[in-house]
Amino acid sequence: MTKTDIFSGFLGAGKTTLIRKMLNEIYKDEKVVLIENEFGDIGIDGDFLKDAGVEITEMNSGCICCTLVGDFKRSIEQVLEQFKPDRIIIEPSGVGKLSDIIAAAAGADESLEISGTITVVDAKKCEMYMKNFGEFFDNQIISANAVILSHVNGLSEEKVAKAAGLIRELNPKASIITTDWDSLDAAQIHEAMEKGDTLSEELAKLTAEAYEHHEHEHHHEHEHHHDHDHEHEHHHEHEHHHEHDHDHEHEHHHDHDYEHEHHHHHHHDHDGHCCCGHDHNHDADEVFESHGIETNKKFEQKALENMLAALSDEKKYGTVLRAKGIVEGTDGWLQFDYVPGEPEVRKSASAGLTGRMCVIGSHLDTGAVEALFLS
Repeated sequence: MTKTDIFSGFLGAGKTTLIRKMLNEIYKDEKVVLIENEFGDIGIDGDFLKDAGVEITEMNSGCICCTLVGDFKRSIEQVLEQFKPDRIIIEPSGVGKLSDIIAAAAGADESLEISGTITVVDAKKCEMYMKNFGEFFDNQIISANAVILSHVNGLSEEKVAKAAGLIRELNPKASIITTDWDSLDAAQIHEAMEKGDTLSEELAKLTAEAYEHHEHEHHHEHEHHHDHDHEHEHHHEHEHHHEHDHDHEHEHHHDHDYEHEHHHHHHHDHDGHCCCGHDHNHDADEVFESHGIETNKKFEQKALENMLAALSDEKKYGTVLRAKGIVEGTDGWLQFDYVPGEPEVRKSASAGLTGRMCVIGSHLDTGAVEALFLS
């Protein structure tokens, strides 16, 4: 199989600059054919130009650059036969629909494996292009595994956040990269191209971890509570009837406090049975809520530590059992982990694609959580 990466982007977004970075950093040890695919009107009328042709030029990096015009299938077959590359990079026309290009590549030759798709979006022009070229511009975003914002230097956090938000509305599953790509390792970008968004995976993993921890804690508490009740009942056998009645009332009151104390977690009665309305053999997402946040905001380390410490306020935020993330700091990137009473913030050795955090708990006030970190 020949791996194939597609770099899409509207006119002037900077996809050629990104491709050059990838060629110099991650593809340099591979035999690569770069196809500058001038599809003609493929994005407009869904057809190719009739005159097929392949124009070959050598690039300084050793990559072979081809300009394909016309019959894409026949041109791809020619490239594969002539060069036998390890990887093909396709740089389509800026006005082409990415979905058409993916379909054309997938149908061109059975030996092609589309391993990654990315769309480069000019952060300064995102909103304008969506309004003026909606069908074509939006298609490039909707069809991509990853979307990377270009020309972010000099833009305010608010403008970058707005562009990222518009993209997220169109494509909830894509990785959105807001960090200037000069600060990123090409391998990070390529992983996002291949995998798409991993935030949902991170949330699922954290939710499962929180649930497993909760079950362990509950089992331990239940065993302790059972032993205590047994000793208490044994003691009752030696008490007078009046005292027994009093103790019974006290025990009932104690059980009520126990249930109230676990209101924000997963309810169990005093026999250890589930009181949440589900079978005890339930999934983690039936017990806990998970909330993901993406942000290009820059954080001071001390301020971030204070934000994490504030999560212990259950009345305001709900019961937060776990949080983790990587965000841009005022002096490099910061990683953080949080379990109740133990916030930890540390310098990150590498930049993130965009700031992101996951919060796990029960009865979360997600609006309050977002306001804590983003306001």
